[in-house]
Amino acid sequence: MRRILIERARSRAAICHGAGQIRVAPEEVENRALNPATDDRRLIALDEALAQFAPIDARKAERVKLRYFAGLSIEEVAKALDISEPTAKRWWTFSRAWLFQAMT
Repeated sequence: MRRILIERARSRAAICHGAGQIRVAPEEVENRALNPATDDRRLIALDEALAQFAPIDARKAERVKLRYFAGLSIEEVAKALDISEPTAKRWWTFSRAWLFQAMT
């Protein structure tokens, strides 16, 4: 799912596709109303930061992927990674801080 979202963001941001312009397909109108569009540049920056973060701590990077790209809750991520919920929360807090610093 991550790869699909990143490639879609890159294709929308490409110069030949009118970078910076917002294009909305008719079938996406409802989806965008329910789920606000993520800024493509920020999504690409997140992917690049996540690629830098993965070699440092692969389990925490996997936790970010499950939470952000797959949309799992903290409880679901804890079960998927076989960790406790407090640990999942701590990992999420640490990972968000690290990624925010890497993206700025």
